[in-house]
Amino acid sequence: MKQQKKWYDYLWIFSLSYLILGFFNILFAWLGLLCFFIPLILSIGKGNKSYCNRYCGRGQLLALAGGRFGLSRKKDIPKWMRSPHFRYGFLIFFFLMFFQVLWNTYLVFAGAKDLTMAVTLLWTWKVPWHWAYHGTLLSPGVAQFAFGFYSVMLTSTILGFLTMLLFKPRSWCVYCPMGTMTQLICKAKNRAQK
Repeated sequence: MKQQKKWYDYLWIFSLSYLILGFFNILFAWLGLLCFFIPLILSIGKGNKSYCNRYCGRGQLLALAGGRFGLSRKKDIPKWMRSPHFRYGFLIFFFLMFFQVLWNTYLVFAGAKDLTMAVTLLWTWKVPWHWAYHGTLLSPGVAQFAFGFYSVMLTSTILGFLTMLLFKPRSWCVYCPMGTMTQLICKAKNRAQK
């Protein structure tokens, strides 16, 4: 008997909508903070990885593209990508990139730097993205954070799709920084309860 779909089985639509909306208006990038804070809140509150296992729209999108649409080679991810050294190293690297976004945002808010209307792909290539910013009554720092955060989210999505194509559909989940961080929180919480 086929299991009935729940509301959270359609959260992949949120992930896809996020990418599309950010393409047309960069300020929608702020919605990505939901994908940053909700996993942390759930792992702290429940002590488990329910976000990763049930609510992650990106994981669902990768499973859909790689599974139902057959875009995945369905090969095992290499051992080195599953290793704690790689996962924790990638988490640290990801946070360094996130802190760079925060630093650039601070500089724009402080007036020490002009707004950069570009999205940086794979932390290397600046792609002009000027059509996605139409001005606002808010400080340019608000837009600077949006450009930076969208860069992080788009880069991680590209990495997710690359690993989905090469390996199993949800291979990104093995080394996802949020998954690694929530796992650390769950271990600490469960250790504290013993």
